[in-house]
Amino acid sequence: MTRRIASLAAAALLYGAFVAFANPGAAAGLDAADRAELEALSEGGLETLVIHDTPRPPITERWADEHGNPVGLDDYSGEVVVMNFWATWCPPCKAEMPSLDRLAGRMEGSGLAVLPISIDRSPGQIADFFRGARIENLGIHHDRSRAVSRQAGVLGLPATVILDPEGREVARLVGDADWSSPEAVRLIERLVAMLTGPAMDQAGADAAPEG
Repeated sequence: MTRRIASLAAAALLYGAFVAFANPGAAAGLDAADRAELEALSEGGLETLVIHDTPRPPITERWADEHGNPVGLDDYSGEVVVMNFWATWCPPCKAEMPSLDRLAGRMEGSGLAVLPISIDRSPGQIADFFRGARIENLGIHHDRSRAVSRQAGVLGLPATVILDPEGREVARLVGDADWSSPEAVRLIERLVAMLTGPAMDQAGADAAPEG
């Protein structure tokens, strides 16, 4: 029996090593130094941001765009995602939406996607609010069934989860925040660099001409 247990343990270790080798990002998240740096940057209303020791499994449920077409995180593969769960009947949600809009505009082309996932009854309610609030940089994302918010473990609104380029949650903030404040922008820019910088640098090196 002892020999069998040892064999199973060895097989598990070999499998884990194989998975990590085949997909180096699968087992790794932000290291301790990265987390400590981000925690130090969690100022200006971001003090309640929780940075996970280990990334959470990817969100696989899909939601709908303004036309009812299915959308999922695979449509944002390779990008860091700020996913905000909200509703038009939630006052703090509406209060923070313009700051998310400004963050999206500022970070355009940087490898960051800002996705406000609404649980309203219809996309028309979202569109009406966006027009009134002059939201220009955010798309309409509708989770009427709440399948996405359930899988993400969202218990109250607003809630914001930050996902790595593989769709795994690396941080979460419950409650509203000013996402366009200097402190928030600095933290998000640093987080994007941590999660995409090496890969982007390598891609640039691979594409560079010889000589």
